[in-house]
Amino acid sequence: MLPKGTRDLLPDDMAKRKYIVNAITEVFEQHAFRQIETPAIELNKTLSGKYGEEGDRLMFKVLPRGEKLNSLANQSIEFIKSNIEEALRYDLTVPFARMVVDQRNHINLPFKRYQIQNVWRADRPQKGRFREFTQCDADVVGPAGIIQEAELLHIYHRSFHTLNIPVEIRLNHRSLLQGLAELAGASDKLVAFTIGLDKLDKIGWNGVEEEWRQAGIPDIQPEVKELLLTKGTLEKLLPILEKALESIPSAKRGLLELRQLSSILSNAPLGNTALKLDLSLARGLNYYTGCIFEVSALGADMGSIGGGGRYDDLTGIFGWKDLSGVGISFGLDRIQLVMEQLNSFPNDIGLNAEVLFANMDEASSIIGFKLAQELRSKGMRCEVYPVAAKMKKQIDFAVKSNIPFLVILGENERLNQEVTLRNLATGEQSSFSQNDLYEKLK
Repeated sequence: MLPKGTRDLLPDDMAKRKYIVNAITEVFEQHAFRQIETPAIELNKTLSGKYGEEGDRLMFKVLPRGEKLNSLANQSIEFIKSNIEEALRYDLTVPFARMVVDQRNHINLPFKRYQIQNVWRADRPQKGRFREFTQCDADVVGPAGIIQEAELLHIYHRSFHTLNIPVEIRLNHRSLLQGLAELAGASDKLVAFTIGLDKLDKIGWNGVEEEWRQAGIPDIQPEVKELLLTKGTLEKLLPILEKALESIPSAKRGLLELRQLSSILSNAPLGNTALKLDLSLARGLNYYTGCIFEVSALGADMGSIGGGGRYDDLTGIFGWKDLSGVGISFGLDRIQLVMEQLNSFPNDIGLNAEVLFANMDEASSIIGFKLAQELRSKGMRCEVYPVAAKMKKQIDFAVKSNIPFLVILGENERLNQEVTLRNLATGEQSSFSQNDLYEKLK
């Protein structure tokens, strides 16, 4: 039995995941991002308090070992919690920020990294939500320029275009949320304002208003409501926002950066990828300070499959002040589920053997093993059946394993230094010299 929210990944699953990872990795590396890894276990103090109350609640904590654990046996739960020293990583961004500070003498700014590793959350398992899952992240820290956000948007566009997934990228800015909260008379309740707003798609406007009332936020004016519910392209919404927020200083940075981003993307557009400004998007406000991204697959029944944003001083909590960063994440597990829904995987994605050498007896297995090594040296995937068995059993194995060709080395074939090659899809077979096997299969 497996723990809830975890899965066994069979060969077909791994082939699909490898296909996705290879596509995303190629795009990362074309944009000069370099791969790193960090430990699965971090110090509890490194992770705690970085993701808000919910993050602390969902974090897997690691109990002490040996004598230290025995010494806590009769203590209260709260005392034990206070003595937990380690935890499984909750995401890849905070460990990356810790690593940047720890390894500051070994990196050159701007530092662009990508990381593909598992993370763990003690969440309630449901469709597309696991307790162990894989993130594919790309981040850059160092001198901050809005061109970095444009680059990350292009990474999303190129990756999902390669994977044949139509997507919509939703965009917002922390500064705009601050400006809108001020416009709504909730500048002193920014957290409650954004938490409610971020639930708009789930609970509707009436539900959001009810949450705001409970938090002491006054009724929203109709023109502010209309603004909050507006979604559209940067080109369409920016003039409207500039007019509505021109007198609010807290919105100035967001308006300026989105105008710069719009200018960059007008000269290097995202092709057929839809980019929408969505003022209700308020993810990751515990550390995002600028642009915020979220990606959804069009035509698929799934939540977000990617997200990210700008964090201006995440490394400051580890001792390196005023170092800005921005990054994005791909949810590998959800992307796989979406591609299965949309039938986006190529038909030949499984790395099955291309040919099986039948095992008739000891003599045929020896020759088959030799020929298999020759084919492998030329890049062909081969398998030799391990024991002598009835031909039907070996053919059944090949068919169930999606191996298209069977090589037979019976007594006649061995005497004539030939092989018989059977096409298992059509049943056709032919005999020829062993030396010609590669050319025939190729």
